[in-house]
Amino acid sequence: MAQPAPEHADSHDAHGHAGHDAHGHHEQSFWSKYVFSVDHKMIAMQYLFTGMAMGIIGGFFSYVFRMQMAFPGANVPFFGVVTPNEYNMLITNHGTIMIFWLAMPVLVAAFGNFLIPLMLGCDDMVFPRINRLSYQVFLLSAIVLIASWFVEGGGFGGAWTAYPPLSAKSQYNLTSWGSTLWVIAVALEFVAFLLGGINFVTTAMNSRAPGMRMFDIPIVVWMIVLASMLFMGSVGPLIAGAAMLAFDQQLHTGFFDPVRGGDPILWQHLFWFFGHPEVYVVLLPAVGIVAEIITVFSRKKLFAYKTVLYTAFGTGVLSFFVWAHHQFIAGIDPRMANVFTATTVLISIPIAEMMFVYVATLYGGSITLTTPMLWALAFIAEFIIGGVTGIFLGASGSDIYFHDTYFVLAHFHYTFVPIAVIAVFAGFTYWFPKMFGKMMNDTLGKIHFWGTVLPFNGIFIPLFVTGMAGDHRRIHNYKHFPELSTPMHEMWREVATISLLILIAFQVVFFVNLIWSLRKGKPAGNNPWEANTLEWVAPSPPPHGNFAELPNCYRGPYEYSVPNREKDYWPQNEPA
Repeated sequence: MAQPAPEHADSHDAHGHAGHDAHGHHEQSFWSKYVFSVDHKMIAMQYLFTGMAMGIIGGFFSYVFRMQMAFPGANVPFFGVVTPNEYNMLITNHGTIMIFWLAMPVLVAAFGNFLIPLMLGCDDMVFPRINRLSYQVFLLSAIVLIASWFVEGGGFGGAWTAYPPLSAKSQYNLTSWGSTLWVIAVALEFVAFLLGGINFVTTAMNSRAPGMRMFDIPIVVWMIVLASMLFMGSVGPLIAGAAMLAFDQQLHTGFFDPVRGGDPILWQHLFWFFGHPEVYVVLLPAVGIVAEIITVFSRKKLFAYKTVLYTAFGTGVLSFFVWAHHQFIAGIDPRMANVFTATTVLISIPIAEMMFVYVATLYGGSITLTTPMLWALAFIAEFIIGGVTGIFLGASGSDIYFHDTYFVLAHFHYTFVPIAVIAVFAGFTYWFPKMFGKMMNDTLGKIHFWGTVLPFNGIFIPLFVTGMAGDHRRIHNYKHFPELSTPMHEMWREVATISLLILIAFQVVFFVNLIWSLRKGKPAGNNPWEANTLEWVAPSPPPHGNFAELPNCYRGPYEYSVPNREKDYWPQNEPA
């Protein structure tokens, strides 16, 4: 008797298998395979390695300005003496790069491009040429940003938030062309991710494997799709604001000039209406990556899958109603400040619930402390510190004191480093065998892990201390402010800087492991982690077209340790 087709087989089979045959996967030239590729996996690699290269630049910038803060006026190795304008450029572009040219391209674009078609069981994105265009526009944005550092006057130094009038008038920021090129680069990057987001959402909705229902989609795919929707819903006003800011800079309009009827606070609203959902644009893919890892290495079903999903939807909606907690000292009505205090405290509840769900998933599991699992556990621990310290900044009363101190900076890095660094390393070490067909060295991976996480805390815990003592941000030389140049302040700045040097040094271990594993790593096989999701059905690395035969889906992605089964995992494509 013939086995019945899985549920929803007809609709998805018609799209997926026909598309697979229609692509005609023939031999490709070097240029079509590596440079002008429309293959989602190659585009993912382009995003990944471009993001890593930009991250190295951003990390170098942080090394230079932290050396200046700990040892003001010193000759910084590989840079020289840091002038005030160079200091402002370094801190501005460090923040810009790490958010827009590291976190977003790697977490959203690289992992999204690589994982979505593979995890859904299809052969590519729905719009492969739009996918290629997305990376090309992103690469152009990176080139424009780098070019902005070398024009007359140097790179923009008005902070990554680009508040007018400092950002709008060249007589204030002293970087007439650097500031405009910075705005153009950010706008181009937004265009690139709008194009990519269209692909992610459409592919997830239309190209699932036969039988894959909505609640059979892995959490990381859901999170990337939700992140894309959040980005598309929030970025429009800021693109308009970027155009107005460029006009103010070059055409001398007055959108943000109060003398000419403009309003500098308008930019803050436009920026943070995008800026706070942007936190969740990169957070959601990170928590999705962590979910995939902890289920595999605890051999447990994800606790409360639907609850996590509904929570993510709720978090996305709430993220549009918290932006003004960045503006408590900008002169907003105190009654509105109370509203935004309430919404800020409210949004911490679903995020805390996600972390508790992950702890509940771990409870009672058969935990294996592989390198990806260590990164995933570190994400939970470090992100909780960021979340707890954010409560103080969400309360308008305490924020009046803490605003623009190093307490804010430390809180922000305890939320963003777990997202942009720890979750990236978690995902990279977990999917490395699938990406490249080789296993990474686990010993080197664990050395790199401890050499990154411990110094990270050594950098930013001292900055909570100096921030509570009133240490203000964006000061080139604290020697000019005796009350901020006490032995206590200087000691903690030196501790933070030395910790950063240790962290940077341990990144050499990662690159040694990466190169060694690519050359001499043990062959991975199709499913080295014995995971359930469909990407592990494909060969490692997956060929053009992904699957020899597109898989069917028979169950959800997290059926681990099912009673009365010989194996403790149950792949989605394996019939009952």
